[in-house]
Amino acid sequence: MNSKILFTTTAMLGLSMAACTSHGPKAPAEYPSAPTDSTAVDEYFGHKVTDLYRPLENDTATATLQWVKAENAVTDAYLSAIPFRDKVRRRLSALADYRKTGLPWREKNGKYYYFANDGLQNQSVLYEKDSIGADGRVLLDPNTLSDNGTVALGDIFFDPTARYMAYTVNRNGSDWSEIYVLDLKSGTLLEDHIEWAKFTNVAWHGDGFYYSAYERPAEGKEFSNANEYQRIYFHRLGTPQSADAIVYEDLKHPLYFHTALVDDDQTVLMLYIAGNGAGNALKIKDLRKPGSPWVTMEPTQDESVSIFDVEGDTLYIETSWGAPRTRIMTADIRKPQREHWKELVAEQEGVLVGTGELSSDRFIFTYEKDAVNHAYIYRRDGTQVREIELPGLGSAAFSSCRDTPEVFYSFASFTSPSTIYSYDADSGLSTELSAPELAGFNPDDYETSQVFYPSADGTMIPMFITHRKGIELNGKNPTLLYGYGGFNVSLNPGFNAMRLIWLENGGIYVSANLRGGGEYGEEWHRAGMQMNKLNVFNDFIAAAEWLIANGYTSPEHLAIMGGSNGGLLVGATVNMRPDLFSVAIPQVGVMDMMRYHLFTIGWNWAPDYGTSADSPEMAEYLLKYSPLHNISDNGTPYPAILVTTADHDDRVVPAHSFKYAAALQAADTGKAPKLIRIDSDAGHGGGKPMGKYLDEMADTYSFIFYNLGIEPSK
Repeated sequence: MNSKILFTTTAMLGLSMAACTSHGPKAPAEYPSAPTDSTAVDEYFGHKVTDLYRPLENDTATATLQWVKAENAVTDAYLSAIPFRDKVRRRLSALADYRKTGLPWREKNGKYYYFANDGLQNQSVLYEKDSIGADGRVLLDPNTLSDNGTVALGDIFFDPTARYMAYTVNRNGSDWSEIYVLDLKSGTLLEDHIEWAKFTNVAWHGDGFYYSAYERPAEGKEFSNANEYQRIYFHRLGTPQSADAIVYEDLKHPLYFHTALVDDDQTVLMLYIAGNGAGNALKIKDLRKPGSPWVTMEPTQDESVSIFDVEGDTLYIETSWGAPRTRIMTADIRKPQREHWKELVAEQEGVLVGTGELSSDRFIFTYEKDAVNHAYIYRRDGTQVREIELPGLGSAAFSSCRDTPEVFYSFASFTSPSTIYSYDADSGLSTELSAPELAGFNPDDYETSQVFYPSADGTMIPMFITHRKGIELNGKNPTLLYGYGGFNVSLNPGFNAMRLIWLENGGIYVSANLRGGGEYGEEWHRAGMQMNKLNVFNDFIAAAEWLIANGYTSPEHLAIMGGSNGGLLVGATVNMRPDLFSVAIPQVGVMDMMRYHLFTIGWNWAPDYGTSADSPEMAEYLLKYSPLHNISDNGTPYPAILVTTADHDDRVVPAHSFKYAAALQAADTGKAPKLIRIDSDAGHGGGKPMGKYLDEMADTYSFIFYNLGIEPSK
C-alpha cells in the first residue's frame, strides 16, 4: 500500500477551476415530448403501477424513432457547445494510441497465437507465429469484416489438432453470434455458417462441434423479445445448419441456459445448465463409450461447479459447494455424483478465481484477496509449491498448458496497461516480454491505495483510490466514484486509458468493491442479492460519504458512474441521495425493475434481483428502489445526468434508459441537465469499435468536466 503525500497544491496538479458555466451550454429549456400511454397499468398483487412511457418499449415504432432522433439532437447540441469537447477527444485518442498486445498461448500445432491492436484500430487482430520470439503474421483481422468496425470478433475455438479454428462474430454490438470455421492449413474459410447462436461455446468433437442457439426470432423483434428454449446442437463440418441435430433441450424450462464443453482429450462432454440460481447444474457423457447416457453430477443451480481438467477417469472440479470462496475437488467419471467427490485443495482465505494446467503434474490457481490477484503453483496432489510473485497491486491472467513448461501472464493496474511476462516455473523468475508506452503519461507520478470504510450496517467495504502523488486533501478534489455491486462480479485493479485524462487533470478515481460482487465469495454476493439489494446502494452512498468526511472531495466535486447493473446502482443512489453528487453517468442501466425480466435475456437476472411476479414482498421491494419509479418530482435538485445507451443493446434493452430519461426530463428535479446519449449500430459495450468508444468517452468526460466546472489542461 502506498503512503499518501499531502503537500502538493491543486495548482501543481495542472487543474484549472475556471467557471465554465458563463460561456458554455445551458440545460435545455425544453426536452422532446415522449410518447405516452396513461392506460398502461400493471397490477402486482393488488398494487397498480402506471407505466406512462410504455410506448418507448417498442424500439422500432415511428414515435420512438422520432423521439430518439429528437433526444440525440438535444444532447448533441449541448455537448457540441462545450468549448473543450474536441480537445478532450484528441487527448483521449492520443492516450489510447499505443500498441496493445494480448496474452500469447500455444496450440497443439506448435504455433503461438495472440491478439494485438496497433493503437486505434477499431478491433484487435488475431496473429499467429512459429515461435514466441518470431514476428507475428495476421491470421484474422475483424477490421476487414465491416467498413466501420461494427463487426466484432467474439471468441475463437481450435479443434483438438489445431487444424480448424471456429470463431464467432457479433454485429452492431448485439449478443447474437454467428459461427464460422477457418481451415488453418489452407487458410481458407469453410462454407459452414451458424446463425442465431447466443452466449455460445464451440466444443469440438470428432468431425464437428457442439454449440448453443435459439430459434430464429420474429422479424423486427430480434433485439427485444425474450429469448427462450436455448438448445445444444451438433454441427458436422461440410453440412448446412438445417441438418444440425439437437443434442439437448429442456422444454419444461424455457429460460435455462445450456452450454456444452469437451475436454482436450475428448473424454467427456459436459453440459452446464444455468438461469435459475446463483450457480449451475452439470451433466456429463463419457465420450469414450458410444451411446453413453447423460449422468447428473450436480442437479441444482444453487452452487457453482465446473470441470477444469480431465486426466483418465479423474475429473478436477472447481466448486462453491460447501465452500463460499470455492475449493478444488476431484471426481471419478464412473461415479461422478456429488456424494463421491473428494477434496483436493480446501477453501482458502482468498476467493479462487482462476484455474489452469501448468504441466502434466502441476496447476496454477489464482486467488483474489481483498480484490487483488495472487497466484500459486500447486502439485496435482493438492500441495502448494510457491506463490508467483506478481509486480504489484493489480490483476493477472495466465496462459499455460499440460504439453509445455512455458507459462505467460499479463499484469495490469489502475495506472499501468497490460504488460506481458514469461514465467520460469522452476526458478520462479518472471521476464518482461512486452510493455506498452503511453503518450505523455508517466504511471510513476500516480499512486493507488486501498482503504476500508464502514457501510450503513457497519460492514467494512474495500475501496481503491488512485490519484497523482502529493494530492492535498482539501475537500475540493474532483472525484469520480465507480461501482457495480452484483452478479458475483469483482472490480479488481485494471487499466483503462480513458481514465488517464481524469487523473492527469487532477481527478481522483475511486473504485468501490460493493456487496453483491464476488470479492469475498458467494457470501459477499448473496449479501447484495434480492432482498439484500439495498446493501449495495448503501455501500455506494457510504463510499461517497467517507470520501467527503476524509477530505478527498465534496458533493460539489463528486461524480459517479456505473454500467449495466452499475447503471442501476447510479440511478438508484441518485434517487436516494441526490444531494451527494454533482454529476451522474448511468450507462446502459437496468432502470425498470418491475418489467426487466420480460425483455431478451433479462429473466436470467432473477436470481440476483428477484422479479415483481415472485411475491408481494419482492414486488414491493423492487418498486421501492427501481430508478424509473422513484424519481423525485418535488423540486429536489438532482445532479447533472447523462444517460447512455445504444440501439442494438439486446442485453439491457434501450427501453430501460428511454423510459428513465423521459421520466427524468418530465420531473421537477432542478436546473441541471438531464440528457440521454443514444448510440447507433452499437450494443451493450462488448466489441464496440474504438472510434465509437472514443466518441462516447469524449462526450462523457466532457460532460463531467464541464458540470464540475473544470477546463482540462490537456
